[in-house]
Amino acid sequence: MKIRQAILNAYKVLSKNQIKSAGLDCEILLSKVISKDRKYILLNLDEELNEKNISDFKDLVIKRSLNKPVAYLTGKKDFWKYSFFVSDQTLIPRPDTEILIENVLKITKRKSKLNILDIGTGSGCILLSILKDRSDFYGTGIDISKDCIDVSRINATNLKLSNRSKFFKSDIDNLFKGKYDLIISNPPYIKKLDLKYLDKDVIDFEPKNALDGGLEGTSTIKKIIMRSSDLLKNNGKLILEIAFDQKYKVKKLLKDEGFYINNIIKDYAKKDRCIISTKIK
Repeated sequence: MKIRQAILNAYKVLSKNQIKSAGLDCEILLSKVISKDRKYILLNLDEELNEKNISDFKDLVIKRSLNKPVAYLTGKKDFWKYSFFVSDQTLIPRPDTEILIENVLKITKRKSKLNILDIGTGSGCILLSILKDRSDFYGTGIDISKDCIDVSRINATNLKLSNRSKFFKSDIDNLFKGKYDLIISNPPYIKKLDLKYLDKDVIDFEPKNALDGGLEGTSTIKKIIMRSSDLLKNNGKLILEIAFDQKYKVKKLLKDEGFYINNIIKDYAKKDRCIISTKIK
């Protein structure tokens, strides 16, 4: 079977199962199978696939038709300027979270040797992206999931950042006070009762502890803010990703813990996505 026919067959299967990005997903999955990039596929549509390639491709297409995310099927996700290894135990990096990276780099433009803490690090994509673009920064990523820590360490090795990053399984209660210049986090912030409205490829496959923010969506955020007040150095910054409707609630939590609100950043859809604050007392 030629590449052209294999993609057409796969597209029909995914479209029938209402996979929104069927065409792109077919190309990415076949790229995984034959170890070539999408450009190669589009330039070689008449190339014959061997039986193993066809069988492996069909297997991936069936899994995708059942809504399993492409990132879990390929084991990787592009984020910021880099490619990250992901497993089904880690939250898949989203483009909206790149807003956080962009603003960290902006506000630290003239800073050097900053010590960063990433709470709920997942795949390590946020911390490692920052360290990759700031060669004299160093940081620590923590997560309550050992699987996430294992994935983060693999990504640190792949990006040659093991010498400036540490990852370990921990809750924020076990960290030293007054040590960090900057704390970053993309915490679980979805209201528990809203989880059922998420897309099937999210709610059925991604780790719920990385999504579930409790009844009001702010249970983990509140804990992070309270502990960050102790963990940050004076005038240290806390940068959080938040839900589009949490601005006022999170601002109050921050002010109650002695933080000054520097800025609230909107995402690409013009919705509130990131809040930047400074510890002032």
